[in-house]
Amino acid sequence: MTPTDKSAEKFERQMNLLAALSDTTQGIRAADIQQRVPGYNPDHDSFRRTFERDKKDLLSLGVPIEVVVGATADLTAYRVDKSKYELPDPGLESDELAALHLALETVAVGSTQADMARAMWRLGGVVDSATSDPLGVPVGELTEIPSDPALIPLFRAVTERRTATFEYETTAGVSERNVEPWHLDFQRGRWTLAAFDTSREEQRNFRLDRIRGDVVLDGAGSQIHPAPSTLDEQSDPWEFGDSDPIMVSVQFDAEVASFASESLSSCLSEEAPGGSRIFQVPVTNWPAFRSFVLSFLDHAEVLRPADYRTAMIDWLSAIAGDSNG
Repeated sequence: MTPTDKSAEKFERQMNLLAALSDTTQGIRAADIQQRVPGYNPDHDSFRRTFERDKKDLLSLGVPIEVVVGATADLTAYRVDKSKYELPDPGLESDELAALHLALETVAVGSTQADMARAMWRLGGVVDSATSDPLGVPVGELTEIPSDPALIPLFRAVTERRTATFEYETTAGVSERNVEPWHLDFQRGRWTLAAFDTSREEQRNFRLDRIRGDVVLDGAGSQIHPAPSTLDEQSDPWEFGDSDPIMVSVQFDAEVASFASESLSSCLSEEAPGGSRIFQVPVTNWPAFRSFVLSFLDHAEVLRPADYRTAMIDWLSAIAGDSNG
């Protein structure tokens, strides 16, 4: 079984467990959970280990699992009070539901289409067509925002002002970081965390894909330093790789030069004939930067180095050949 299959199996089992715990007012015993909830091993010891892990995961997600203590351990039961967990009906209008549906169709945030459909039903229903927007225009998935194991605990740390500890990997090796998380951001294909690093006594930005192992949280309200009204940006917008940066020269036409300046504000630039601007951009993640340049269509042109310019031309030629074929 692949890791993806195991994750899907775990998710389905935990959702079945949540449904069982929510469907009782008196509580359900562990022995009954083992028999009734699909996905649990018939072996008693294996079931107990899996059940305890599932309870821990659901509790970490904010599910209020209650323990109904019985006269003996075997009579102890578990339940979820719906009034403490379920969202009230938001009362969304049909056009608001349609807008949500359109957003879910065009941007996937670490979820399957089935997960998003279930979310839509909980909010009030889904639009009849899964391939058209409210005006009947065909819609396809435009992009996907990946999830990350550290995302959920760090989101909780931000919202509940908890301090966090994790192992972080850089080119210098892996070290422990103690931080006060302030803000999570997704840009150019990666999740980043802006936080106050308590050992360095300053704001630092962390890539979530470089966090190793579990994120450990302290109690709610344990942060000391207030989040600033304006967070410092990363030192360079294209410093996403571990290799030495290559300086890439790109020219943007006059009509898009202002917008390019906002995205490349930390890069050196000079004015060129006709109001265009030429930027010198240190690039370590060529595919990401290539996609950024292509977002300007024919209003941006890679000038140097020659091999990067050739790589862009060859890549576009290959795409054109595939589409014509």
